[in-house]
Amino acid sequence: MKHKNSLTKVGISIGDINGIGPEIVLKCFEDERMLEFCTPVIFAHTKMLSYLKRHFNLSLKFQGISTPEKTIQGKINVVNISKNNPKIEFGKEDKNAGNYAVRSLTAATNALKNGEIDVLVTAPIHKNSIQSENFNFPGHTDYLEKELGGNALMFMVSEHIKVGLLTDHVPIKDISTTITPEVIKRKIKTISDSLKKDFGIAVPKIAVLGINPHTGDNGVIGSEDDEILRPTVNALNVALKNGDKYVYGPYAADSFFGSKNYKNFDAIVAAYHDQGLIPFKTLSFGEGVNFTAGLNYIRTSPDHGTAFDIAGKGVADYNSFSKAVFEAIKIFKKRKEYSQLSQNPLKLK
Repeated sequence: MKHKNSLTKVGISIGDINGIGPEIVLKCFEDERMLEFCTPVIFAHTKMLSYLKRHFNLSLKFQGISTPEKTIQGKINVVNISKNNPKIEFGKEDKNAGNYAVRSLTAATNALKNGEIDVLVTAPIHKNSIQSENFNFPGHTDYLEKELGGNALMFMVSEHIKVGLLTDHVPIKDISTTITPEVIKRKIKTISDSLKKDFGIAVPKIAVLGINPHTGDNGVIGSEDDEILRPTVNALNVALKNGDKYVYGPYAADSFFGSKNYKNFDAIVAAYHDQGLIPFKTLSFGEGVNFTAGLNYIRTSPDHGTAFDIAGKGVADYNSFSKAVFEAIKIFKKRKEYSQLSQNPLKLK
């Protein structure tokens, strides 16, 4: 098998070992052709993965390494993050499994910061199991923002639709107070910048969904759309100073997707988690990728969770994880290309 010198090093955190994370990782790289596109570096334990390989009757080989800097191209590299082989209990919510997921994530994140891997792909974690005195984050996004810098934003992407969120893991009762003009401007800028440098869209066109049903119906069903959202969207367009628009809305969320209006935009900004993720997963489940936009590094993940109900049964679909790997590689190359073009802009006479 021939390998290019520029293969992307893909770091992989193993996720909750009692869920489907390890299964989809192994199934993805059972296909040897994956090694023609990237060099995988899994942060886990060779003995644990060997046990899972036998359990799922998979055919693949690992290369155990002590540190990520010893990664070997053309191999599935496994960085042993602990001396002990962790115990697996499929489908069980367990703090020990959560702690192991955090250990894997921490090791992979450090490798990313140190330049030992190029991108990070995270297998699903269980948000309750990971909580501890040392790790008190609602999920990957908040932790990675703290560790990697930037303005992290959950950006769900697929070939046909991209959805960003003004608020992600925020209780419904707190949404209206969390969405401020500053938040709206920051999030939309993050999405616009990502569309340009990560996806190669020179002039993005972004739709914003309303906070309230029917965007408030002129104040009958809430005033936030008229008092906060619409003025901020207008201000963003006025700031262009050339009469153009790049932000549109707010649109009533209930009809926006069913009318196919989403196809007219490069990205959609939803006010809260379910408003954006329900239609996204309905339209793209298994094909979508969770990309953390706005970071100084690249992280993707599949568009699903730990799926405890099917863990260990060998029926988990690895397609979304595979998509996450390829999306990370593609964004890594796009970002390098954008950086080169930005450093050497064409000068007009």
